[in-house]
Amino acid sequence: MSGRDLFCPPRRIRRGAALTLVFASLLVAGAATGSFPDVDRLERKSPSDPGRSAVSAKAHEDVAEAAEAAMADGKSPMEAAERAVSRSGDRWGAVYSQGEYEEFEEALDGQYTGVGLWARRERDGRIEVTNVAPGSPAAAAGIHKGDRLRSVDGKKVDGRPVTEVVSFLRGDATDAAAGTTVRLGLERGTRAWSRTLHRARLSTDDVTVRTLVGGITVIRISAFTKGSGEQVRDAVRQAPAGAGIILDLRSNSGGLVTEAVTAASAFLDGGLVATYDVEGEQRALHAEPGGDTTRPLVALVDGGTMSAAELLTGALQDRGRAVVVGSRTFGKGSVQMPSRLPDGSVAELTVGHYRTPLGRGVDGRGITPDLDVGQDVLERAETVLSGLGR
Repeated sequence: MSGRDLFCPPRRIRRGAALTLVFASLLVAGAATGSFPDVDRLERKSPSDPGRSAVSAKAHEDVAEAAEAAMADGKSPMEAAERAVSRSGDRWGAVYSQGEYEEFEEALDGQYTGVGLWARRERDGRIEVTNVAPGSPAAAAGIHKGDRLRSVDGKKVDGRPVTEVVSFLRGDATDAAAGTTVRLGLERGTRAWSRTLHRARLSTDDVTVRTLVGGITVIRISAFTKGSGEQVRDAVRQAPAGAGIILDLRSNSGGLVTEAVTAASAFLDGGLVATYDVEGEQRALHAEPGGDTTRPLVALVDGGTMSAAELLTGALQDRGRAVVVGSRTFGKGSVQMPSRLPDGSVAELTVGHYRTPLGRGVDGRGITPDLDVGQDVLERAETVLSGLGR
């Protein structure tokens, strides 16, 4: 598993809910498929049952009442809310401080505070730098791809989960501001050294486009942040005429549902993208008309493909628009609704689930690719495109 220092698991979330949403292959606490009906809000966690909502409006009321009672008694509303969420039975319900919630919303606008590192844990437990964002503090410090990260602020990182290492890089809610410092212990070959970096405001750059030999366009979406859907549409419009497209959704754990729907509109001429329910009320999401419906398309997925990325994959697969290649997706397809607590913190509880155009529930199941491939996925996608007449 790998990750970038966009986010860290908020320190006070229930640990059972602390999956970290990957915006470049990092799972960030709180990713899932949407805070509906206001779909321009954050995506959050998913429960296990793909049927009716696991949490009713009563649970929101119980959490709010617990927080209010705690405040009246001079106790922490947030801690009381966390206990109420735990009792609610919502496996993925969580409570965020005001600052944590604002950080997530800010990140979905395509900005984050960090040092600009991607990292992964090798089989021997070592943490290796896999990429460095151009112009970032890490780049300015001379850190390179392939360097080994030994420690962060004195904490040894060998053997730790990547999400925990990323949380050290990112800092917690009190020390994650731009300008704060983080000291890294590094190793390159036989050389070992330490550098102190200042965190900075960085852009996520969540959509990247490249052209392969033969004109195939590869569009990689690492997260559905604000504007990413329109970037996908622009990339499709600018792709060489008649050439195939590979839509790389591997290690994409979601973001804004509206952006995933906009991305779907690049390949569909209107029509259904997904249905969802909010406390029993059925609703639907539709693509905009005018998308490219003829260009050969392959979508790449894996076990890190989640939530909004699964919503997009399911729409393209169900409607026969793309051949899906890779491995089964994560299976995260629930609807969370936020509620503000008296101290400004935010509780998010599950109120429903979404389904693909053919009515398939994704939550707890994932999406099975048309072609199950574990290795050389990109090469296999090129082969599939050749068979589709790219």
